[in-house]
Amino acid sequence: MDNPFNAYKVIEKTTISGRETEARVLNKAAQKLKNCQDNWEIDSRGYPDSITELKLDEALNFNQRLWSVFQAELSKQENPLPVNLKQNLLRLSTFIDKKIFELLAYPARDKLTIIIKINQNIAAGLSYSEPELTAPLPEPAIMTTCAAL
Repeated sequence: MDNPFNAYKVIEKTTISGRETEARVLNKAAQKLKNCQDNWEIDSRGYPDSITELKLDEALNFNQRLWSVFQAELSKQENPLPVNLKQNLLRLSTFIDKKIFELLAYPARDKLTIIIKINQNIAAGLSYSEPELTAPLPEPAIMTTCAAL
């Protein structure tokens, strides 16, 4: 089973920025969910078959642990992000938690889309760079936290 913390460690070794690392791990999380969605199979009762269920559990677990790391880092007093951005991201993480628990209780292929899109959009925002920016946004220490786990 893949571990989001191991993904951080592997990517970290390539000397990329923390923001880029976060974007890559979010994209990996989105891809795991997308693979579930694209290969969704149901059994005779209309429930996800055992292979789909295993892959879904793995993808949801990966996403939940990744967002838990974000929650922990965003909650730290010393996190350098602006307060309103931290609050919005924490609200978003709560929303994702609810969606993950809903999917665990009542799996449905279409319910994966919202988490996939959120992960992809956050990753795109982290990857975005504009040469005209005079001061880059501060990078939270999420990579350090993940490497320590």
